[in-house]
Amino acid sequence: MKIFLTATINERAKRRKNELEAMGQGTIDFEQLKNEIEQRDFDDSNRKISPLIKAEDAIEIISDGYTINQVVGKILEIYLETIPKELHL
Repeated sequence: MKIFLTATINERAKRRKNELEAMGQGTIDFEQLKNEIEQRDFDDSNRKISPLIKAEDAIEIISDGYTINQVVGKILEIYLETIPKELHL
């Protein structure tokens, strides 16, 4: 079972802004964060060696609006639906 876990640029920038501000980094420019994330995504998906792309047989989960526990729950749900019961750990 392959999972491709992602979130929109807006969601990832919002999470990163909250994280940096919680660490005492002061006021963070949201648009700058979005631009940096967008550039990093482009660089990662277009590099020559091991570009970051979703495998053809991967199940994509877009985690916008989900808590960590909800994402884990979704992955477990997919696992239980995908893997034969006799192989469950």
